[in-house]
Amino acid sequence: MAKKNTAKQEDTKVNVEIEDTKVDATIANEEETTVEENEEVSEENKIEELQTALDEQKNKYLRLFADFDNYKKRTAKEKLELLQTAGKDVMLSIIPTLDDLARAIQSAENATEIEAVKEGMLLVKNKLFNALSQKGLKPIESTGFEFDADKHEAITKIPAPSKEMKAKVIDTIETGYTLNDKIIRYSKVVVGE
Repeated sequence: MAKKNTAKQEDTKVNVEIEDTKVDATIANEEETTVEENEEVSEENKIEELQTALDEQKNKYLRLFADFDNYKKRTAKEKLELLQTAGKDVMLSIIPTLDDLARAIQSAENATEIEAVKEGMLLVKNKLFNALSQKGLKPIESTGFEFDADKHEAITKIPAPSKEMKAKVIDTIETGYTLNDKIIRYSKVVVGE
């Protein structure tokens, strides 16, 4: 009987060991399944996070692109308006001189003294020049100065009346002007040789 009990005990031990092995295998399978599920959930979370970040970047890009497009449209509109009204200040400063010129012409028609007409025209010219000089216009001094190809345009050369006048401007045919220190018209001059 002792052999039977020992055999039963051994069978029970084997059965317990088999069941323990089955339980261990089941636990291991469950752990593997849980780890795999956790990895899948983790990957899904990462994908969702990346998709959210991508959507945010797309939205930022679209807003930035729209802002830049609006900026381009606004600056183009401002530039067009500026070009249309660029000479407004100059025109407003010249209009009173134009009025004076019209009055001078009207009074010249009835004038008997030529000196009064000359004086009136000189006043109008000075008023016009003052209005333009306030906007940055300056004449280029030429007569008596050395010929400078950066400022002058030689129309012709004539024999110099004296040795000091060689390579100098003898006469100015058309006065040159600078606007805010930039040449806008060259002086047309006669140079001595």
